[in-house]
Amino acid sequence: MSKTYKATGINLKAQAFGESDRIVTILTREFGLIRAIAPGARKHNSSLGGRSGIFVVNQLLIAKGRSLDKITQAQTIKSYPNLGGGLGKLAASQYLAEIVLAQALSEQPQDELFELFNEHLNRLQQLPCTSQDVLAYLVHGVFQLLALAGLRPQVEACCLNGIPVTPDFTNPKSLVGFSINAGGVISMSAWENLRSIAQTTMEEQVATASVVKESGGTYAVPTSPIYETIVHQEELPTVLRRLSATELDLLQQLTRSHIIEETATNENWLYIERLLRQYVQYHYGRSIRSAALIDSYFATNHG
Repeated sequence: MSKTYKATGINLKAQAFGESDRIVTILTREFGLIRAIAPGARKHNSSLGGRSGIFVVNQLLIAKGRSLDKITQAQTIKSYPNLGGGLGKLAASQYLAEIVLAQALSEQPQDELFELFNEHLNRLQQLPCTSQDVLAYLVHGVFQLLALAGLRPQVEACCLNGIPVTPDFTNPKSLVGFSINAGGVISMSAWENLRSIAQTTMEEQVATASVVKESGGTYAVPTSPIYETIVHQEELPTVLRRLSATELDLLQQLTRSHIIEETATNENWLYIERLLRQYVQYHYGRSIRSAALIDSYFATNHG
């Protein structure tokens, strides 16, 4: 970069700095994630006041600094004023922003991430302020961001045997589960088979050790080196939740470009959000603070 550079970016985070400045964390198309000072942004008549707000898209002129860059000019291209019209939409937007902050890179173009994030903010903004669809649109955004990062869970085939799984609405007993460490959905029959194999292997190892101990046997040291392949037993995947046919159907719907409107108000989106929340936190190694607002909002408004 030169001493001064141009960038198009959306503000993800802002914090007070000094007497009247703000430090803004910005996702830019051209340079990825940057942090810059918006001088005087907290003054009443500052031209950077509104332009340094959250979820405002600006064309920026930025001066390089020793530790922090400085915004010298900002021209607003787009904003999302309706996101602040309801707690649900605002919380969902902040939730997505936290994931973007976790996966965005610095000093590298982030054009796809920039476009995808703005696309999902625009979808949330268009919802009515009291809409129950917020959760479905939030979950869809989370899934699409994971897909862009190459981290999306497998939801169309069993992670253990690769066999496609389909919702069975005729069987009340769940045959499919969701496992974070396995990477997505798993067939319960495949999981039971794996557990049986693991248990049998463990019993055989214990039995062999017991026979050697009781017979007083010793292991002979070979005079010439013997090379063998050592196979490590894989960890048995933890089943986070058994999925109903409806939940599996909603998970598979996330692979599409849009949510099916008829399912947007389905109460099972609550369970899907919590599954993906734990999945995200596992992969990024950090909690999603905005999730507390989502829990509070839906507990208050939807029982």
